[in-house]
Amino acid sequence: MKAQSDEARARFTSMEASTAGDWQIISGHFMQFASKLPDRVLAHLALLRGDFGGFAVDRLTHSLQTATLAQRAGRDEEYVVCALLHDIGDTLGTFNHSDIAAAMLKPFVSDENFWMVEKHGIFQGYYFFHYLGFDRDLREQFRGHPSFERTAEFCALYDGPAFDPRAESLPLSFFEPMVRRVLSQPRKSLYVAAPENRAAPENR
Repeated sequence: MKAQSDEARARFTSMEASTAGDWQIISGHFMQFASKLPDRVLAHLALLRGDFGGFAVDRLTHSLQTATLAQRAGRDEEYVVCALLHDIGDTLGTFNHSDIAAAMLKPFVSDENFWMVEKHGIFQGYYFFHYLGFDRDLREQFRGHPSFERTAEFCALYDGPAFDPRAESLPLSFFEPMVRRVLSQPRKSLYVAAPENRAAPENR
């Protein structure tokens, strides 16, 4: 294996001076880096272990319980991965954790699941915002959105009940293959060519 210092690198010091050759080198590195995304996501999720934040279970257990409830209910793999990762933004997005999780998932999931993850913090507030002096009905601003009921259901059936120290929590290893599959297939990204723009295979 080559040491990092021996790897080919672009030569420009300003993007304005970059060349096609430079970007060929960078593109090769990007693909290698992107292939390790599931590893980084799983490692970051594991940071929630031991962080209780005053709750009855730590944040990792909450995530596992949410995913377990969705799995046991027969939800599809993408939905279960969204359930598992919905609070992964807690560490870096203390004040907007839903946005962080949704942004990470956006290239890989449906618009409905993206919206569900992005808005779940507001929808979950229905159950406790009034205890903190906030408006529990903030979610009503989204009433009529196609994913309103989907998000309310996610909070009611999976996210909301997932704080039980005695409840089943499947291990992270159970969900790991799902995470790897979902995060290996980006659908929407500036850096992934749309199908109609991809070069057609040559006839042989």
